[in-house]
Amino acid sequence: MEITGKITKIKEAQTFGASGFRKRELVVTTNEQYPQPLMVEFVQDKCDLLNAYQVGQDVKISINLRGREWINPQGEAVYFNSIQGWRIEVAQSEGAPGAKPTVAPAKFETTTEIDDSEPDDLPF
Repeated sequence: MEITGKITKIKEAQTFGASGFRKRELVVTTNEQYPQPLMVEFVQDKCDLLNAYQVGQDVKISINLRGREWINPQGEAVYFNSIQGWRIEVAQSEGAPGAKPTVAPAKFETTTEIDDSEPDDLPF
């Protein structure tokens, strides 16, 4: 899956536990009729991908949706969702250098000639 939008916040990398698990969060505001601020997390070696980006840039982010179940002390299941980024690139606007070209639909001209000299023996 992919999301596109403008970077509104890039947080510093955080390290957790003795294993050294790293996580870095980015907030991107989508480019749609009702813009949504989405927090995307990058983990482990993917944290370094954000070093090349700044607040205000339009980006396209490849993501995976992640879900976790946690059983609370009362024995009830609680669910958490996250958006995990694994690739980020500058979004190409239409007509910009390096943008994918758009192809106009082909136009066809047709002419129909009917030959009435032979009888029509079709059953319909």
